[in-house]
Amino acid sequence: MIPVTRTFLPPIEEYYLQLQRIWDNQWLTNRGELVIELEEKLTDYLKLEEARMIMMNNGTIPLQIALKILANGGEVITTPFSYVATTAAIVWENCTPVFVDIHPEFLTIDETKIEAAITNKTTCILATHVFGNPCNVEVIESIAKKHNLKVIYDAAHCFGVTYKGKSIFEYGDISTCSFHATKLFHAGEGGALFTKDIELFHKCFYSHAFGHLGPIDYYGVGINAKLSELQAAMGLALLPKMEFILQNRKKIVEYYLNNLNFEKVQKLHIAEKTIWNYSYFPVIFKTEAILLEAQNILNQNNIFPRRYFYPSLNKIEYTKGKKMPISESISERILCLPLYVGLSYKELKIIVDLINFNA
Repeated sequence: MIPVTRTFLPPIEEYYLQLQRIWDNQWLTNRGELVIELEEKLTDYLKLEEARMIMMNNGTIPLQIALKILANGGEVITTPFSYVATTAAIVWENCTPVFVDIHPEFLTIDETKIEAAITNKTTCILATHVFGNPCNVEVIESIAKKHNLKVIYDAAHCFGVTYKGKSIFEYGDISTCSFHATKLFHAGEGGALFTKDIELFHKCFYSHAFGHLGPIDYYGVGINAKLSELQAAMGLALLPKMEFILQNRKKIVEYYLNNLNFEKVQKLHIAEKTIWNYSYFPVIFKTEAILLEAQNILNQNNIFPRRYFYPSLNKIEYTKGKKMPISESISERILCLPLYVGLSYKELKIIVDLINFNA
């Protein structure tokens, strides 16, 4: 079977070495030695200049904490084209999602439509860097300053992405990332929050640990978002393999780019001045019927791409969103192709030939 992705696991003996440290320390959670070390190593690897990071136990809870602190129960302008966690976090924090349609080529929120969606109830913009492709961060920042709004970026797909020479995590009031098992870098499950604002960092930090100041004192309300030592062990074992992972994925992406017939399918356009991370390879078919036919033929050959992101989030019952023509159209016609370390050229040829013939 050829799935859409396959989790990369480091050599088990290297994971065991990290696990042994946990057994030696007898410390499994509450920001132990491994979590702190992983934060430090990731800060170096990502070349963070101003942003500071807090590792957390999944990729959704940083969004929830960011919204809890910055959105204040107001209207949050967001994208309908993202994984459901983006919108679910808004609703979960008793805020109201207000959708703005997307670019047909970049697939990120259309920054030219944001201002028209702002009301006196708007408190925040939550935009997604889709498939690791950066939003127009300069325009969004300008709009936010003009209207006194906060900016949160769902950068779940963005590990290692840089824009204009800086980590994508340096942008916005808060950026978040996912370290889920399907991501480029993972801890089995996990995530992180990034911010340049020291006061905001402090508030996010205590919010992720029940509000603790010390063993018995508190800054304020908080929840349990702490990464465990067992998760950090996976991250520490995996991090040295990142260049190997990226180079392998780059070769697969280049094969797709060189061999797919882009007169039949549309590719993702990456924003200028971006160093991308080869996180996903989506293609957009001319119609949903053609996509379904191609998907069926691929499935018959034991190949299982995935419809990221379907449906458009404005169509989910609890969001009560207005029509978003571009997002709805793209979500019906987009398919992410298999992309993972170990995918062979023989398998890639089969995938490409089936799509070129049936699209």
